[in-house]
Amino acid sequence: MSQTSGPYEARGIVLTEPDLSYPHWPELVAQCGLNVIALHVLGGPPSKLVSFVETDGGQAFLNQVAAAGLDLEYELHACGELLPRELFERDPEMFRMDEDGERKPDCNLCVSSPAALEVIGENAAKLAARLTPTTHRYYYWGDDGRPWCRCPTCRELSPADQNLVAVHAILRGLREFDPRARAAALAYHDTLTPPEHIAPEPGVFLEYAPIRRSWEVPLNDPDCAANREHVASLRRLVEFFGTEGAQVLEYWLDASRHSGWKRPAKMLPVTPEVMAADLEFYASLGFRRATTFGVFLDQEYFDMYGPPPVKEYGAAFPSRYRPRS
Repeated sequence: MSQTSGPYEARGIVLTEPDLSYPHWPELVAQCGLNVIALHVLGGPPSKLVSFVETDGGQAFLNQVAAAGLDLEYELHACGELLPRELFERDPEMFRMDEDGERKPDCNLCVSSPAALEVIGENAAKLAARLTPTTHRYYYWGDDGRPWCRCPTCRELSPADQNLVAVHAILRGLREFDPRARAAALAYHDTLTPPEHIAPEPGVFLEYAPIRRSWEVPLNDPDCAANREHVASLRRLVEFFGTEGAQVLEYWLDASRHSGWKRPAKMLPVTPEVMAADLEFYASLGFRRATTFGVFLDQEYFDMYGPPPVKEYGAAFPSRYRPRS
């Protein structure tokens, strides 16, 4: 990893394969003072990314990342692939129950099923073996904004609790492949509040993704009701998980989020002042790693609007930690 900047040891951006139609991402990221690129799939299975990485073009991109001195990571909604849906015919008890008491192979899993937990751990290790190199930090998330299990056992657990049970199973499987593995517990949508019954095991770190916040003002703006709610839950998450290894996953450069996930992409609206204020606030809570989605920042975006504010994002990282009163 390249030289750190102030309190942040990791400063990254999360891209998808289509964003790589702009061919100079690794060089641009390094020039802007960032040191991590992560790859993501928007609206598709992790296997889509695996297929890309294993092509000649994918390998050429990985070589570009390495030549630029950057770390490479993978951030994925993975449950749908870690528990293959075709297993439903064999053992429906592995799959979630809905509010009507029906087992469904549509999303996530039944975390009360030992068999399901074993399968997602085994498949996490298989996935990790194909998505290399990386940093021993793994981001294999639940299905995107989808419900968890409501069986008689699982319904006693909140979505955040169920998510953490799944993360523990994933981490156990990963460590069969990579003894140094660490796994992200994603705080996002219905997991933005801490678990109530399950404590994090060693090797689990918090990843905070405030998808419903306002970006018109800094996160800690006391006059913004939506952001006040996020800050309150974030403080509880930090108290619960701690910040050792914790990472912010923001949307400052996410043209897909700011365009309502519809093309053509809109020009990014987030200002350098908001990014800088957010990064100082996150640092004050103890975060030392931050990244942002950069989805839809493809060649078409560059052609329509010119370079996105990646340089401004890199410059927004504080050069030193200034504690707030």
